[in-house]
Amino acid sequence: MAAVPRARLLNLMKVQCEIFSTTYNPDGIRMGNKILRQRLKGPSLAKYYPPRGPTPSTLAKAFKSLELETIDEKEEDRLEHLAGVRSRGKGAPKKKGANSAKAKKR
Repeated sequence: MAAVPRARLLNLMKVQCEIFSTTYNPDGIRMGNKILRQRLKGPSLAKYYPPRGPTPSTLAKAFKSLELETIDEKEEDRLEHLAGVRSRGKGAPKKKGANSAKAKKR
């Protein structure tokens, strides 16, 4: 039995791809078409988790025009903790100022 020429098989493969609307890839190069054809996962993941409720900071921003006083306990605790850490000398170092950066360039 005689072997079918490669050119004829490639033509057959090209026609198959046109008919079944798949990608013609005679060399078998990895192109990621399998992944790109899949449904997007983002919307279903976003629906899985409930929407976030309002936080004190978002409420303060929303009602800023009414000039209401809001108390964010978590933020106050965080600032209090940072003040204690800085008083003991354990805080983050100060950032370089704009003046010192200009002086070094000259």
